[in-house]
Amino acid sequence: MPDPREPRPPIERVAVLIPTYNERENLPRIVERVRACVPDADVLVLDDNSPDGTGEVADELAAGDDRVSVLHRPGKEGLGAAYLAGFAWALERDYDAVVEMDADGSHRPEHLPRMLVAAAEADLVIGSRYVRGGRVVNWPKNRKAVSMAGNAYIKVVLGMPVNDATAGYRVYRTDTLRTIGLDRVESAGYVFQTDLTVRTVRAGLTVVEIPITFIEREIGDSKMDGDVVRESMTRITAWGLRHRRDQVRSLLEREPTWRRL
Repeated sequence: MPDPREPRPPIERVAVLIPTYNERENLPRIVERVRACVPDADVLVLDDNSPDGTGEVADELAAGDDRVSVLHRPGKEGLGAAYLAGFAWALERDYDAVVEMDADGSHRPEHLPRMLVAAAEADLVIGSRYVRGGRVVNWPKNRKAVSMAGNAYIKVVLGMPVNDATAGYRVYRTDTLRTIGLDRVESAGYVFQTDLTVRTVRAGLTVVEIPITFIEREIGDSKMDGDVVRESMTRITAWGLRHRRDQVRSLLEREPTWRRL
């Protein structure tokens, strides 16, 4: 486990992971912006066999830029499964950090240099919508309310000092991924982000939130729906009950003070 008291090694090799499913129009734009903002980083497109030809577009981008690679996956298996495949790819190649970024432009690559600077002193950096300076653009009021309420619920139920545990724009040191036990991660959908946040906090690692402007996609359809929200809340509630049970058990197992007198 990384010792928070020890200086962290410098971040020199960075892989930006971009999962895709039907993002044919968005992908070239986001890759171009990433390459402009962090020209020394590599990009890995994780395509889940998109029927709209996104995989072929990714291959064309990779053919024209040796900093771009593509991992073709057999089908749509969930965001978490795609990122786990990307993490494994980056760990095998000894990257120092990996970035999670959506393909639809909602995560602005222009924020990434600042996030990488913050990662010099952190184990996980979250691009946060819900810290001072963060904001959301073009979301309906009800969707923003659901997101904010969900994050407040997570913070209370799981006892985590993180304001945007569901955020999908992140920088992980690869040492962090090795520490938190990716082999035990079972969540595949959007709750994957909360799952890894919990694991990072529970491991005693440093999480830093950097304010970002989150912009709703202009092209294509959102992958978020009611089923995703319900699945996330069900899992988070179960984790919260387990967390509180463990807290109570820990208190009951402590030796009473009078026995030590």
